[in-house]
Amino acid sequence: MDMNIQKYMAFVKTVELVSFTKAAKIMNYSQSGISRMINDLEQEWGITLLERNRAGLRLTSDGMNILPYAKELAEKYQTLQNQLAELGHLDTGLIRIGTFSSVATHWLPEMIQHFQADYPNIDFELLLGDYEEIEQWIIDGRVDFGFSRLPAAHDLEQQFLHADEQLVVLPQGHPLLAKEKINVTDLEAQPFILLEREGTSDITELLADAQVQPQIKFRTWDDYSILAMVEKNLGISILPKLILQRIAYRVETRPLVDPVFRKVGILYRNKTLLSLASKEFLKIIPTI
Repeated sequence: MDMNIQKYMAFVKTVELVSFTKAAKIMNYSQSGISRMINDLEQEWGITLLERNRAGLRLTSDGMNILPYAKELAEKYQTLQNQLAELGHLDTGLIRIGTFSSVATHWLPEMIQHFQADYPNIDFELLLGDYEEIEQWIIDGRVDFGFSRLPAAHDLEQQFLHADEQLVVLPQGHPLLAKEKINVTDLEAQPFILLEREGTSDITELLADAQVQPQIKFRTWDDYSILAMVEKNLGISILPKLILQRIAYRVETRPLVDPVFRKVGILYRNKTLLSLASKEFLKIIPTI
């Protein structure tokens, strides 16, 4: 790779991730190597790009002016590399995917198995997070694409995959099990365990729209913790159907009278920036 392009990419990644260490990890360099490349750029151009202090890294005014051009060059180089790869073949490569736990558990193993039957030497890196984290990883270039809730909060390309029904989850013997379907108003004043992380919750919206106030006893982003707590009769919950496949917990589910769905899809920045391996992987997803 042209060393100047490498320096531009080091600068762009360091700014995106606000860390020499994180940029070094993604680019397979040492932290000092990344720092040295940015120092080289500063000396070549006679300007300071980044302020380095105890609080971390911050772009200077000159750095802000230069960043869009460096980013454009880095992206064009990536597009060139992808085009060159497409003239070759998929012997090796790495696909980096942002996802949440139920997709990682119930969809991705089968997808990866299907893909590796044709491309056994492609490696995968899975990052698990909430919707906001997954979108940020895509924007930062930390992952190639991500599975997340639609619509995206940021300006990303998206592909709808699945409408995931939200179900009420109850412990065995709960009085609400007498009903075939549950109305949201039945949840009023019930001890409740909320699947939420920093406000990224479909259920908060659902409850607010219905003007229903359960007693929220716990909030967590770990769906399996919620199932364990419901099993122990610490509260009830509403969880997407995808989470409730092949579970070992003794819980019961009921649909809502007015069904509510979580839209699940794939997000990416720009399809032209995806590697050949990622494009091939995305092709198999609708067949799963």
